[in-house]
Amino acid sequence: MRTGILGGTFNPPHLGHLHAAHLAKDALGLDKVLFIPTNIPPHKSLPAHTATAADRCEMVRLLIADTPWAQIDTLEIDRGGASYTVDTLHALLARGEDDLYLIVGTDMLLSFDGVWRAADEIVRLCTLAVCAREDEDWGALMRKADQLRERMGARIELVRGKSLTISSTELRQGGALRRYTAPAVADYIERNHLYGYS
Repeated sequence: MRTGILGGTFNPPHLGHLHAAHLAKDALGLDKVLFIPTNIPPHKSLPAHTATAADRCEMVRLLIADTPWAQIDTLEIDRGGASYTVDTLHALLARGEDDLYLIVGTDMLLSFDGVWRAADEIVRLCTLAVCAREDEDWGALMRKADQLRERMGARIELVRGKSLTISSTELRQGGALRRYTAPAVADYIERNHLYGYS
């Protein structure tokens, strides 16, 4: 079974996350996509007045409620501590998931071998499925993919499709909430007064 993995803080989850998962699913014939909320991101701190882990998980559930091939997986939250992708891949493989496709964006691929823990091990455990943040990113992504293939033997699929650029940061700062996330997520944010919304 081909399984996509989309990790992130999902703070809040938005239509861009769902769009990337959809692109990867269609392009690569994925059977399902696991949305895996990060517990503690190792490379950036969660902003002040952030949503709790429970809130972030509930918002992901609401975002994907009408998407039968998408599932939430709380293994990083349940494990606690800093969330490292290599640990998550090992956990998924140990429980019987196989043929894993890690869905990443432009910034994540370009920083992959410089920032990620055990990058060489990650590429042995999964295929990287890369969605561009902006259409003009493709040149840099193709060059980086070639470098990683040559140097690390990485399996990389470049997933082409119309980009949908949405920033969780902007949504937390008062962006067009109802334009860029699901109505049920916007309702939850407002009902629970998250990020200063009411």
